[in-house]
Amino acid sequence: MSKKEYKSTNHKIEFYDSRSLSTIKNDSVDLVVTSPPYPMIEMWDSLFASLNPEINDSLQQFNGLRAFELMNQELDKIWNELARVVKESGFVCINIGDATRKIGKQFQLYSNHSRVTSKFIALGFQPLPIALWKKATNAPNKFMGSGMLPAGAYITLEHEYILVFRKGGKREFSTADEKSLRNQSAFFWEERNKWFSDSWDLKGVRQAIKNENMRERNAAYPFELPYRLINMYSVKGDTVLDPFLGTGTTTFAAISSERHSIGIEYDVNFSSMIFDGLKNLCKTANSGITKRLEDHIAFCEEYQKEKGSLKYKNECFGFPVMTKQEIDLDLKHISKINSTDLGSITAEYQPVKFASHLIESSVAQYEGPKDDKQGQVSLLN
Repeated sequence: MSKKEYKSTNHKIEFYDSRSLSTIKNDSVDLVVTSPPYPMIEMWDSLFASLNPEINDSLQQFNGLRAFELMNQELDKIWNELARVVKESGFVCINIGDATRKIGKQFQLYSNHSRVTSKFIALGFQPLPIALWKKATNAPNKFMGSGMLPAGAYITLEHEYILVFRKGGKREFSTADEKSLRNQSAFFWEERNKWFSDSWDLKGVRQAIKNENMRERNAAYPFELPYRLINMYSVKGDTVLDPFLGTGTTTFAAISSERHSIGIEYDVNFSSMIFDGLKNLCKTANSGITKRLEDHIAFCEEYQKEKGSLKYKNECFGFPVMTKQEIDLDLKHISKINSTDLGSITAEYQPVKFASHLIESSVAQYEGPKDDKQGQVSLLN
């Protein structure tokens, strides 16, 4: 069977209000990965108020619940558009945090994740198991409320939610090309155990933005977050959309994963940061791909010292893998990114420039078939 490969991917970044995804066709997106402004987080008050003046009025009148609902109604307009542009069996992954806030004399939780979940259920999406992104706290003695005295102390929020929704039923891979791309897009067994856990421990990103024309922003998610989600819920050649692109992290993760992408951002001032990120992406992304391979070899060496030979061999790299589903797993390095215009970015790929001696020195000779046609491969000498 011939192997379908993508030697290049296409990416488009546009600057406009994503409440109307006017440039995106119906049923054209395979996966959405995004993090919207969080309702009732003060840094986003002015943005939401600019979309609907009633939001500011509600805050001034100390009506927190009304402001919370109005802010989410603005996000609802984007969620409505996602229901239109996402393909049947496509996924939507949303990173969002809840808010705690005192409005007037009333302190309470504003549950953004449950409000967003309710909206997607109303749109006909299936909610799937979520992950909690546990963010590192700055101090061990952090507390809110009355300190050590009951009963006015409040639990500190130290996690955000990664919500996962599917439009329609399970995705089918029917043709030979579809099956080939799915097999190439596999992840390692040990990655699967880590990525599909419901608790993610990822270091957050703080970005200092000095341009006075740009909104203050210091809560962009780390590259690893969209990179995982893109590899978990799409295959090579799929189209990934982020309607709140910001500094471009989702686009960078899509390029690194051999997926096409569309990014929509309201603030055109982010274009300079995105250009800067693209300039450094080849080096950083390729280092990440190489590390995945090195980590896998280290895992195999340790596993086989303790438990014996692995059963299968990866056909692209020649090293052992845990399962038959990893046989065709293939990773590519980025060879070139053409990005003179953010509206038309092309990424080209090449075989991984991976030190062959690392594989050769760690993989013992392949002994041929054992209990099945793949035989066994050992990392032990």
